[in-house]
Amino acid sequence: MTEQELIKELQNGSNKAFRDLIENHQGNVVNTCYGFLMNREEAEDVAQEVFIEVYRSIGSFKQDSSLSTWLYRISTNKSIDLIRKRKRKKRIQNLVGFYDKDENQMIDLPSNSQDPEEIMEQKERLAILHQAIEQLPSNQKIAFTLSKFESLSGNEIAEIMETSLSSVEALLHRARKNLRELLHNYYYKSDV
Repeated sequence: MTEQELIKELQNGSNKAFRDLIENHQGNVVNTCYGFLMNREEAEDVAQEVFIEVYRSIGSFKQDSSLSTWLYRISTNKSIDLIRKRKRKKRIQNLVGFYDKDENQMIDLPSNSQDPEEIMEQKERLAILHQAIEQLPSNQKIAFTLSKFESLSGNEIAEIMETSLSSVEALLHRARKNLRELLHNYYYKSDV
């Protein structure tokens, strides 16, 4: 079934077409959400919300972009919404106590070594990188996440973000520069 046929079937309310859509795109949607959220369970929950949104709004899909681009856009927006909710919740929790780090599980990095110390160091480096990415301005974070974690091209990112390729390239350049500064400060901070 072509994408156009799938969209038409979805717009006609076909349950089979919706199952096909989920089957073909669920992995990419979950991975996109995970690139922002760094929590597998939250990414899976948000992916469900993405498909619910698609089901509700497929009738108004104008096909200005491909279906997969539309899914990336919804996935990105839903993930950012959850991050915003998380930040509001975190501000409230900071008034009461410290944020429970266990709620925000990080990626389990595959390791050739079973050395627990190495595994902990890898997880710590990943946590530091994730914290640095979280400090980026929103558009830089979106562009960087789609580029590095989803391996999307500049043109694909521009389409998802509804901006120009040159804007995406500038966002990626600034994101890399900001990350270098943030990570440099972490790794080379003075002990004085």
